[in-house]
Amino acid sequence: MLLTVSFVFGSLLAANTTLYAAGKTPENILVLGDSLSGAYGLDTAEGWVALLQQKITHRNHDYRVINASVSGDTTRTGLGRIQSALQVHSPSIVIITLGGNDGLRGLPFSEIENSLADIIQRCKANDAKVLLVGVRLPPNYGAAYNQKFADLYLRLADRFQVPLVTKMLDKVAENRSLMQADGMHPKAAAQPQVMENIWAGLKPLL
Repeated sequence: MLLTVSFVFGSLLAANTTLYAAGKTPENILVLGDSLSGAYGLDTAEGWVALLQQKITHRNHDYRVINASVSGDTTRTGLGRIQSALQVHSPSIVIITLGGNDGLRGLPFSEIENSLADIIQRCKANDAKVLLVGVRLPPNYGAAYNQKFADLYLRLADRFQVPLVTKMLDKVAENRSLMQADGMHPKAAAQPQVMENIWAGLKPLL
């Protein structure tokens, strides 16, 4: 089953901006992802992006998290809309969590890598720091295929010298009780762990 639904999450603010310090304009963190970042099957407030905003605010960082995740997105469609998102939101940090749908559809590794490379380059050209987040595929795709998929994220992180979260669903995908019935999307109970996985890579960039 693909990580696809017709609902588009668009550019959501993950928390009320009145929480920020008076007189200070928060910098923007843009999340460019698919349904794994779009709280698929959950209330928006339960998703890891909203939880990330809560953590950032609780720690008194002046950042606003903007969720530009679209269910069903591939690296190709993400590339098609990154420039407008950069122009609209002027993020200081972009978290890229794309590639799962590409892998599930068996798109060429070269296309996935090239699209992600172009996204990273456009972010850097707009003076945005980048956090790249790796996505792993189900075991039935085979060890060799999964390793090649993981390797492309490693190459990109090394090539562009950007931090990498190697496995977005670390400590989640392995636990069937934390996954929804489709076996692809984490339940609400898993979202704090997903958020902590992302936080580990994001914290040094703040």
